[in-house]
Amino acid sequence: MSYAELTDLLGLLDEFNITIHDDSDNMSSVERCVFGFSLSAVLYSLSVLYIFIFLTGLAANAVVVWVNVRTERTNRYETHLYILNLAIADLCVVATLPVWVSSLLQHGNWPFGGAMCKITHLVFSMNLFSSIFFLTCMSVDRYLSVVLFGDADSRRKKIVRRLICMLVWLLALVASLPESYFLDAVKSPHSEQTVCKATYPGEREWTAGIQLSFNILGFAIPFPVICLFYFLLARALSSSTDPERCLSRKIIFTYIMVFLVCWLPFHGVLLMETLAVLNFLPFSCQLDHFLGVALQVTQCLSVVHCCINPIIYNFINKNYRYDLMKAFIFKYSTKTGLAKLIDASRVSETEYSAVDIHSPL
Repeated sequence: MSYAELTDLLGLLDEFNITIHDDSDNMSSVERCVFGFSLSAVLYSLSVLYIFIFLTGLAANAVVVWVNVRTERTNRYETHLYILNLAIADLCVVATLPVWVSSLLQHGNWPFGGAMCKITHLVFSMNLFSSIFFLTCMSVDRYLSVVLFGDADSRRKKIVRRLICMLVWLLALVASLPESYFLDAVKSPHSEQTVCKATYPGEREWTAGIQLSFNILGFAIPFPVICLFYFLLARALSSSTDPERCLSRKIIFTYIMVFLVCWLPFHGVLLMETLAVLNFLPFSCQLDHFLGVALQVTQCLSVVHCCINPIIYNFINKNYRYDLMKAFIFKYSTKTGLAKLIDASRVSETEYSAVDIHSPL
């Protein structure tokens, strides 16, 4: 995943107000582009936002992992294997943010060395890809479980889902390796700083290729798949006036909109930058500054999904809230009978049966 976009702003800082580009004769030329805003203010604002995302995402996803590991839910609803893996991926994404924030606060200097540059980016990129892929898998699994394979052998479905999770992690690793391989901590030609950036053999072609691969694997393929299967699932539930099914359709719409709002702005700006790299968009200082800052702002918005996923895929699910209460509030309440009361209440509730989009069969 082309998430060295975090390092692009550092490269922008590294070059300060000087932009290097190719003229019509393919000769390198230098143009001085003066920022019309405080770049330091942008840096500090992004740092504050990333720290907030780190704290919120760390707490929310850690709770999801802890509750799913403690309870027997994954044995009863095997689709929660996706949710557990999603929470692990999101947890790893936000865990790398303090490293990037540290570099941002030093105005682009990377003090951690070349190995840390590669490892941090690989962990960040691989888990971000995994998060997107698991969201896609859940949309397909929920539709197939509810509409087509609700009565299929649960043991076989359990094996298939585990194989899919392994495949997702492997695919995410493969997708993240090319850019991570070329990343290194290098001395800036314009200052004494060391920056973490990719050094491609053919910079323009590789940059465009990496960014297009992210557009395709991170949005162009997953989003239509998510929309299609959630739309089919919503249509399958639309014939009923049952309140639970109406709620399920609203939750499905929430899934789609959250993914769209978090990711569309970033991929739109990233595509514009790719067109600029390939000279399909004419160079200008205004465009250069817009893309440099817009990429960082929209990327920050995209990482917010690591905080939202635990809410829409876990905390709004009443069965998960029961498990959460048992794990935290009534952990030592067996003598009082409160834990048994919760279990009895959960059994008496309708658990969406075949239409539970949180816990399909």
